[in-house]
Amino acid sequence: MRGSTISPSLEKSGMTLDQLRIFIAVAEREHVTRTAEALGLAPPSVSAAVASLERGFGTKLFHRVGRGIVLTEGGRLLLDEARALVNHAEAVKLAMREFTGLGRGRLEIKASQTIASHFLPPRLVDFHQAYPGVALVVSVGNSAEVVGAIIGGNVELGFVEGPEEEFGDPARNRIDRHG
Repeated sequence: MRGSTISPSLEKSGMTLDQLRIFIAVAEREHVTRTAEALGLAPPSVSAAVASLERGFGTKLFHRVGRGIVLTEGGRLLLDEARALVNHAEAVKLAMREFTGLGRGRLEIKASQTIASHFLPPRLVDFHQAYPGVALVVSVGNSAEVVGAIIGGNVELGFVEGPEEEFGDPARNRIDRHG
């Protein structure tokens, strides 16, 4: 990478979030063995994670002082950046969990006039109360337009009234016309 300050060995080895989490824990406890116990890891695993970061960055992150350790200047810089990166990664995970669990997102609905006027409003209110982070986008059309929007992938959900035979099987109709 042009202009990068990361050493080539770090780019090749791939710094991981786990290594950064371990580094943060060591920095906070200033002790490898206590960190290992707190994280449920063997001390050599904790040391290896820190050593990998040190090799990758080409600098020592801790000074060894007696049985404890303290951050070097480079370690202090990494600590701030690592915390920000780990916090951002957690925010990404939360956002995706909310999205996949209907905590956040957008749902496009198309309904026929009768359904949109009488059937949907109380249900949309209930849905919004249960999932306030999901934006509901509702459009109205005749039944043929609703079916067409579903087939075309323009909406995620469509509502029409009337017997099923009136519309047929849209998937079969597409296969019959195209295949």
